Amino acid sequence: MQMIKVKDNQWNMKPDQAKALMLAKRQLAELVFDAVNLEGINFTLPEIQTLLDGVTIGGHKISDQQIAVSQGKAWRTLFEWIEKGRFEVTAEKACELHQIAGKEEALECGRFRSGGVTIAGTEYMPPEAVMLPALFDNMVAQACKIPDIYDQAIFLFLTMARCQFFYDVNKRMGRFIMNGLLLSAGYPAINLPARRQLEFNQLMLAFYESGDQKPMNSFMRSCMDERIIKIMKA
Repeated sequence: MQMIKVKDNQWNMKPDQAKALMLAKRQLAELVFDAVNLEGINFTLPEIQTLLDGVTIGGHKISDQQIAVSQGKAWRTLFEWIEKGRFEVTAEKACELHQIAGKEEALECGRFRSGGVTIAGTEYMPPEAVMLPALFDNMVAQACKIPDIYDQAIFLFLTMARCQFFYDVNKRMGRFIMNGLLLSAGYPAINLPARRQLEFNQLMLAFYESGDQKPMNSFMRSCMDERIIKIMKA
């Protein structure tokens, strides 16, 4: 994915890949904590930190612990790709990351779905499976024309969520690709706090129905940590 040279037009942060990656790595436990809690898997932050350190914990299903560990592995893989200049917004990279993030959770892990799906709470029907490769290419082509880096990244997340390229783990995959683009371009990741789950779910259901990205774009931007913006601008 060869993007046009873009910048952050809202906060006017200067791109700094090393600093953005440092901040994301320090935030790893929080990123995983929020992601799994948004899926209804209730871990505390100290429990996530323990799991990411390679220690199992009591009182939780092994499958739930595996989901949390897989999210951590996916993030670390993403960090490594970016550091080595290997991250790209391609179907191949998305599937490779899905193989890690969706381990023991998703049907047909590591590849686009081969059949139809529905989305709970809405009558919107995602596109047929046969259309997915072309839709991914079209999404990338449209993203390349967007002049703001955060608009680009959020567009990728929302389009991936609405197309449902995989049988499961779609919103998380969209956020991985969104943040992969941001970090590779030198801008800080967007973390979606679990405490804003209700607002997120309500806006996403409206988005599935309408396809209008503006309300969700504003919401995702509001999730940016002001402390991180300040550090990036220092």
